[in-house]
Amino acid sequence: MIQLTVNGQRYSLDIDDDTPLLWAVRDAIGLKGSKFGCGAGLCGACTMHLNGQPIRSCITPVSTAVDNEVTTIEGITPAEGLSPVQQAWVELNVPQCGYCQSGQIMSATALLASNPAPSDAEIDQAMSGNLCRCGTYPRIRAAIHKASAYANDGQTTATTATTATTATTATTATTALYTELRQEASHD
Repeated sequence: MIQLTVNGQRYSLDIDDDTPLLWAVRDAIGLKGSKFGCGAGLCGACTMHLNGQPIRSCITPVSTAVDNEVTTIEGITPAEGLSPVQQAWVELNVPQCGYCQSGQIMSATALLASNPAPSDAEIDQAMSGNLCRCGTYPRIRAAIHKASAYANDGQTTATTATTATTATTATTATTALYTELRQEASHD
């Protein structure tokens, strides 16, 4: 029996010690925000925090996390609104396909916790282990700078309602355009 603390909650799991932490969290606990990408710790999609440090959970045995604090993407979201990193991600429309974004956000959150005002070079270095197949790296860097400004100004969720409304409007408009294009294509 493995004892884990994930996002501040204690779990007893009947799994093998060498089970990757990713599968313990996704399958045994049911938190699906962290993604499986490469299975070799190379892409960063599975990034979680272990005692505040980013780790590749696809290659980290669950036994490593015993008596330590694991934080997933679900654990960084405040009860009300979004974290500064999440808010900046939404405002700057960082995701394209979105698959890598939980890992990107986890790495960015760890970076800002250790370096509240990183330079471009420091961002590039900290994020170098996170791959984005859609190539949204300039937006990722801009969002990290924006999140840094929010955190340094003490602003966390003040514009969350406006951001959520803007994001919903953008999503609705995109969905409508996509539907219209599909209808036009089906008539050709």
